[in-house]
Amino acid sequence: MTDTPGRFLNLQTCIYRVNDLAKAKAWYTDVLGAPPYFDEPFYVGFSVAGFELGLMPGETQSAEHPGVSCYWGVADATAEHTRLLSLGGTALEEPHDVGEGIVVAAVRDPFGNPFGVICNPHFTK
Repeated sequence: MTDTPGRFLNLQTCIYRVNDLAKAKAWYTDVLGAPPYFDEPFYVGFSVAGFELGLMPGETQSAEHPGVSCYWGVADATAEHTRLLSLGGTALEEPHDVGEGIVVAAVRDPFGNPFGVICNPHFTK
């Protein structure tokens, strides 16, 4: 197996949509054996072996969002979003800052799957 050259840093974040954030936070705290490092009403983040498991309130699945969204680490989320659109992706989530300089974006690939990118200047792995 060979790595893809340079463009993608790693798979950094998986976000689960949950219909009861408090209950999900408690369950994942038990499962992971540690509390979240980020805990707000709009997002709960757990650090897991150098990666992030996020919980976001909302419907667990919808036409716009699957139950799980994964974000690949990139150096520039806006530039990568533009490139993905030029390769046939359709806009799903326009590039936007979610706080502390972290920028996320997503497209739907030509096969209907979401493909997210994230530029997180705080990510150390």
